[in-house]
Amino acid sequence: MNVILLKHFDFDDPTVFTDWAGREGHCLTVVNPTCESLDLSLLDTTDLLIVGGAPMGVYEEERYDWLLPEKIFVKKAVDRKIKVFGICFGAQMLAELLGGRVYPHSLKEIGWQTIRRSAEPHPALAGLPESFRSLQWHGDTFDLPPGALLLAESEHCTHQAYAWGEHVLAVQFHLETSQACLNTMMDVWAHDLQREDASVQPAEEIVRESGRTVESFAMLQNILNRFASMRIVENA
Repeated sequence: MNVILLKHFDFDDPTVFTDWAGREGHCLTVVNPTCESLDLSLLDTTDLLIVGGAPMGVYEEERYDWLLPEKIFVKKAVDRKIKVFGICFGAQMLAELLGGRVYPHSLKEIGWQTIRRSAEPHPALAGLPESFRSLQWHGDTFDLPPGALLLAESEHCTHQAYAWGEHVLAVQFHLETSQACLNTMMDVWAHDLQREDASVQPAEEIVRESGRTVESFAMLQNILNRFASMRIVENA
């Protein structure tokens, strides 16, 4: 399987994806759309596109000139029925491209938060517990696009995971964050931790739960394996 990972900031750590691809025999290409062009011909040999997180909003096209070309690239992948997996910023971009609305939330959701799966089943999430802890770090949220299936929620942000058709899967939370990346996030974005929102976990508690990155990696790789093995019906 040929996999493209869109990575949007330098210290975002792709280790969980490179380890997974190497173990499963997939070919993984990491591209940073903020400084590298996205040639649509790349999609000719792509089986899975992963759209990672980013510190900017998907609605900031006037501020970031690379954003519209990336949206065109991702939408083309969706239209071709290439499997697309969105994480946080990626989930928000997919929601917009599929007809939903993305906007600043009334709060920020930061730290280790409890994610609860909905009653809706989905093959890619079948190996997850009904409730689990995952890292969050976002200030935007989105409306579900028409036809999407809500798969998970949290106390502070209802839309945590959704599926659209057979080939689009998106999660708002961060199972991919390594310990090294988390440490840098807490340093670079320390101002976010000063907020008094009930949804912002204190820094010392984030550190106390940071060992959860190991189980997070395992859950994410389980999702990737199940999603990669799903069969897409061409006329669906």
